[in-house]
Amino acid sequence: MTEQLQRARDDLEEAAKSADSDDVREDIRETTDAFDDYVMSDTEPDHAVLDERLNTLRQARERADGDTKERLESAIETTEDYRETLDQA
Repeated sequence: MTEQLQRARDDLEEAAKSADSDDVREDIRETTDAFDDYVMSDTEPDHAVLDERLNTLRQARERADGDTKERLESAIETTEDYRETLDQA
C-alpha cells in the first residue's frame, strides 16, 4: 500500500475516535477496515472501489463536525490524490 493510503487510514482512525454519531463512526470504520486490507496485501484498489469508498466518506463528512470533519476532509483529499495515480480500467 502506498504512503498516501496509509496517511488516509491514519486520518480515518482519528476521525472514528472523535465521531459523535454511531452512523458516522461505522462508515469511517468500514473504510478504515478496507484500507487495512490494502496494508496487509499487495492488492491495490481500482478506481471504482475507491470511488465507492470516497462516496461513503463524503457522506460521513456531511454528517460530521469539528475534528472528525477535518480528519475526513484530509483522508478524502489524500485518497483522491492517490486515485489519480491509478490506471483506469
